[in-house]
Amino acid sequence: MGKNRKSKRQLIRDEKRAKQRERDLANGNVVDEDVKDEDEAIEDIAEPNAKRQRRSYNEGGDSKQGGNNDAAAGADYIPLDDGENNKARNGGHLGLEREFFGMLADEEQEYFRHADELLELNDFPTAEDRDIFLQNVYKEARGKELKLASSQSCSRLMERLILLSNTRQKKHLFEAFAGHFISLVTHRFAGHCCEKLFLQSAPIVTMELSGDYTEPEPEPDTDEEDKKPQASMEDMFLLTLDELEEHLSFLLSDRYGSHALRVLLLILSGRPLDQVATKSLLQSRKKEHITVEGTLTDELSSQARAVPSSFMAATQKIIADSTANLNATALRVMAKHPTANPALQVLLELDVALAPKRKPGKKEEEQADASAENVVPGGNLLEKLVPGAPGSFSDATSAATEFVNSMLYDPIGSRLLETLITHCPGKIFKGLHQHFFGPRIGSLVRNDIASYPAIRVLSRLSKEDLVDAVDKIIPEMPKLFAGGRYNVIKTLFERCQVRNATDKIHSLLQALVAQCGGDWKHLVPKLCPLSDVEEDSDKPKDKFQQQEAKNKTALLSHGSQVVITLLGIPGTPAKAIQASLLNLSPEQLLRMATCSGATANILVKALETPSQNPNFHKVLVANLLPNTVELAKASLHKGQDVLNAIISAPSKSTAEDGSGVVAVPFHLKENCMSKLAEHEYELRETWLGRNVWRTWKGDLWNHRRHDWVRWAKETDPEDARVSSAPKPKAKGGEKTAVKSGMLGGANKVGIAGAGRLGTHKDGANSDKKRKRKSS
Repeated sequence: MGKNRKSKRQLIRDEKRAKQRERDLANGNVVDEDVKDEDEAIEDIAEPNAKRQRRSYNEGGDSKQGGNNDAAAGADYIPLDDGENNKARNGGHLGLEREFFGMLADEEQEYFRHADELLELNDFPTAEDRDIFLQNVYKEARGKELKLASSQSCSRLMERLILLSNTRQKKHLFEAFAGHFISLVTHRFAGHCCEKLFLQSAPIVTMELSGDYTEPEPEPDTDEEDKKPQASMEDMFLLTLDELEEHLSFLLSDRYGSHALRVLLLILSGRPLDQVATKSLLQSRKKEHITVEGTLTDELSSQARAVPSSFMAATQKIIADSTANLNATALRVMAKHPTANPALQVLLELDVALAPKRKPGKKEEEQADASAENVVPGGNLLEKLVPGAPGSFSDATSAATEFVNSMLYDPIGSRLLETLITHCPGKIFKGLHQHFFGPRIGSLVRNDIASYPAIRVLSRLSKEDLVDAVDKIIPEMPKLFAGGRYNVIKTLFERCQVRNATDKIHSLLQALVAQCGGDWKHLVPKLCPLSDVEEDSDKPKDKFQQQEAKNKTALLSHGSQVVITLLGIPGTPAKAIQASLLNLSPEQLLRMATCSGATANILVKALETPSQNPNFHKVLVANLLPNTVELAKASLHKGQDVLNAIISAPSKSTAEDGSGVVAVPFHLKENCMSKLAEHEYELRETWLGRNVWRTWKGDLWNHRRHDWVRWAKETDPEDARVSSAPKPKAKGGEKTAVKSGMLGGANKVGIAGAGRLGTHKDGANSDKKRKRKSS
């Protein structure tokens, strides 16, 4: 009865589309389906429609969007059930129609939906049962892989299937997607499936290349088609690239295809795939993360991978082909494009890394001949962005100078400039610092946008240049502090410590303390405004956070990072922060541990950092002691991290080299545990409370108190707890013992007396044994 019914959202979308078509027909607007070449596509990027500029643009393509304005503006909007607009969208850029793979029947959708729920829970009795279930799902999905990948409701199932599939099943998906990759990677839902397939298949290439990998045998009950030998994963990737080769320029700025192109580039180059910096280039922060309970990440994904030589050649060819027809103006436009900019960052990083190194001692002609053999013609992206650098930087009217000046204050283009500064050769970096950043570093670090490229410059400066930059920035400290440029202050402290510029660390600290009231005790309250956090926590949280609240959160996070950085610098900076923490009241410490994860990290770091003040950890834990239960029951898990850091600290200091003390006395741990035991049942009601109870070994406290005491007193690092091997007795040991007894006889007697008192019962038992033997 309800098979053909549409949801309210679909009905509203259809109504909007119908009204938009009526307006287009009334105005005489007709969608042009003729093929556009790449130059026309670039002109479209350079002169975007006004409606498209006003649109709230989400690069990741994971949020819900309205359909009427986007369809009228020609934006990258993909309707769910209307193939006509899809044809208009792709026909204008690619010269091909959007492929429609069909829709699943209601019974099939119900089956796959139930399978998705089971795979998400991953609650199978054994791994064999899960493998059997996966085989059955693959049998049902045979011939429907394209429908599943492009379905809004079943594309998540396809991603989970890829996560749990073996090598043969992943290769089967490559074969099923073959011939349709250009349509899939530019699809709103199928694009995520392609990205997941590429990422999960990358480690297989490395294993096949090592020679230790053996192809798993097919199951006995599989079809004859599945038993055929499959091509290597290297060939699968190369065949995929052949399909995408003629559309690379378009994929750079496509809303969904750009993500797949970035993934392929990082896979081909052998870069780590699980690092934070890499993930920020691959996907939006709003992207939905499809996972399966209990699955572990592959170790090869978190480290650099060995790749075949064909992959390196393919990477160079992609860089050359995707930028071959783009002039300086088009590149500058794409650098400011929200979707094309991350792709250009990846291309630029790989272009610099794969460029042939110029060896000293050879003539320029020999260098040119050697480089011409290894580089694909037209693939030098760095030369196209900053032609003639570093010599052209001295000319104010050169293309390289105009590019740097235009990107420096652009919110999107500055990210490409950061990549250029981080990875460019030393000669180009010296030119950038000499002509752009060195003379005006003090004014650049004050700017909201230009401060980020300036931070990248500070991270590469030598000690002499860094000292000169600090001298120019210190007079700007009042404006930096008032403007919340805490990330600049943090970078200055970090780089001065790395470059061993101790004098400048003290100068920066004095300037910072002067902005915080001239006293150490005000450092933490000023850098981490807890009063603002408390006011925001009392207000009801809206579904969409306001910009002012976002700014407060960012300032609190950056200020906390400055505090943590100062804690990690031995000497006066660490003493200043520790003195400020000891000056906080128990209520302020509780807010730090429970209001924000950034401020809670300060307390965790403080409990792990050695201190020249032997009472620092003792006083800090004593101030946290009244709020032990509140920390354990806090909704933010960082409160529990503070408690766990207390029990993880040693009870006695083992530092003998004067490097500092890390010790929490046993009686404070015992007091904390007694408070937790009073609220045992409340802690067991929540997962976080059970985690604290388990970390503090609450059951051992209740049933075997003496074992808990022994455990709490011996909670030292593992290497300190390992008993050392007995040392051989030195010659003349008896004489040495006699001399030591003569010199310290009182101490010797005291120790012996203590031993007798401590073993009184044992002595009585031994006397009874002697009487029994004599009788």
